[in-house]
Amino acid sequence: MTSPVLTRPAEHTPPTQPGKRTVTRSPRLRAQRTLLTVTVIVIVLVQVYPLAWLFLTSFRTAADFAGGNPFAFPSEFTLDNYARAFATGNLGLNILNSLIVTLGASALIVAAGMMAAFALQVLGFRFSGLVRALFLLGIIVPVQIALVPLFIDYSQVGLLDTHLSMIIPLAAFALPMAVYLFSSFYEYIPREMYEAASLDGAGPYRIFTQITFPLSLNTIITVVLVNSIFIWNDFIFANTFVLSDGLKTIPLGLQNYIGAMGNTDWTATFAAVCVTVTPLLLVFLVLNKAMISGLESGATKG
Repeated sequence: MTSPVLTRPAEHTPPTQPGKRTVTRSPRLRAQRTLLTVTVIVIVLVQVYPLAWLFLTSFRTAADFAGGNPFAFPSEFTLDNYARAFATGNLGLNILNSLIVTLGASALIVAAGMMAAFALQVLGFRFSGLVRALFLLGIIVPVQIALVPLFIDYSQVGLLDTHLSMIIPLAAFALPMAVYLFSSFYEYIPREMYEAASLDGAGPYRIFTQITFPLSLNTIITVVLVNSIFIWNDFIFANTFVLSDGLKTIPLGLQNYIGAMGNTDWTATFAAVCVTVTPLLLVFLVLNKAMISGLESGATKG
């Protein structure tokens, strides 16, 4: 009589679901991700540290800044620097002039860029590709070559020392990139939408105002933000075409501010810089997501 053989039941292994694989990260991949993370952190610190130091220094007392380590954490905070910044220079007037120039140039860039891109990409005409190429060639044209001709023309037509003398060239040199961004976005709007509107009796103007314009909101925000940074900080056109103190923008105002008192009152100068940087920084942070969406929907697809 043979004794029964006891066999251990096989361990139950859960069935693997089709389409799912166990992903194991190799040491090389983990090292690359770690290196990328460290690089991003270093870049952020390099970019954020000067801005943080600027804001902290604007709250330091003049004696603390002059007698201690300029890069140390403030031992005492004060708001007198901001009061002296507004009392000493025309900071409010400089901000107003920069705001007028920035809004005027941005409106002109958006209006001209949208209409040019609509005509080139949506309506189309003979030699439209050549015209678009000529627009894009404007990206490589340096602004310095236009200073002397524009100065002569402005002096002859009476535009010298006006807001328009800054708005026109700033918008003109930003127009090629705006046309490119809007054209890239319009390329991915379904043609059937335009055809359906045409069958309903809509003309080009109605299609542009009721279909194209509402769909271009994120691209408009992108164009405005990208160009506003350069327009707000423009120095070369303002320094060339502005002659009176009443029309000076922020870069010109800060230059005179530092030249007059920068050697003796750096903390007030830093306070003036903070006042001029903060509005644009807040607008950029609020509209950051819309700007990224505009770049993804237009610029990266072109």
